[in-house]
Order: sequence, then C-alpha cells, then structure tokens
Amino acid sequence: EVQLVESGGGLVQAGGSLRLSCAASGFTFDDYAIGWFRQAPGKEREGVSCISSSDGSTYYADSVKGRFTISSDNAKNTVYLQMNSLKPEDTAVYYCALSRPVLYGSSWERIYEYDYWGQGTQVTVSS
Repeated sequence: EVQLVESGGGLVQAGGSLRLSCAASGFTFDDYAIGWFRQAPGKEREGVSCISSSDGSTYYADSVKGRFTISSDNAKNTVYLQMNSLKPEDTAVYYCALSRPVLYGSSWERIYEYDYWGQGTQVTVSS
C-alpha cells in the first residue's frame, strides 16, 4: 500500500524558511510524479510544485517561483519542498501526492491526476 507522510510544517515569521518532507513508501514502480498542494481555510486546494521521478523535471506555481524549490532523494524515496521568503499568504495545510505515471505540462496542477495523498502538514506564516 502506497503511503505518503509529510513533515516539517510549523509556525514561522514572514520572510522565514521551512523545509517540508514527503516520505513515500509501499511501492516499487519508478515512473511517477510527486506533487505538493496546499489548501488555505475557505479556499480550494491548489498546486504548488511537482517533480518527476524519471528525469527530475520540476514545475512551480507562479505564486511560489523563485521562493520555493522542490527536490528529491530517490534513495530515500523522499521529496522536499524548500520554502524561502515565506509570506502570510503561504499559510495553508500542505499536502504531497503521488501520480502514476509522470505528468507533463500543466497536468501537474490537476488534483485528479494524483492517486495517493498524504495527511497534510500545517504551515503558518505570521506577519
């Protein structure tokens, strides 16, 4: 059974940094994508970033480009989201999700492309 476990959330002041981790387990396939999504209170879940396992291609939402960096450690089956220059509007529950196979172009932002989801981790940015 595929499991995704997020960690690294917390409370940080505006301008600060956090690194989220998504530990994936329970599968042997090697053609997949891991995406990060977030959902703020009263808002729809939105895509933040995505990385492909096959070639390391990365995608970012315009709102986080230049501030967030997604990376992966395939040996540990872990994907990271380094978040710098955090803003109060980044406050949300952050989820990681897995899609088979890899995603291309704008499809990475589509929630229905992902088959497995973690439980989420809260990120709160104070002003």
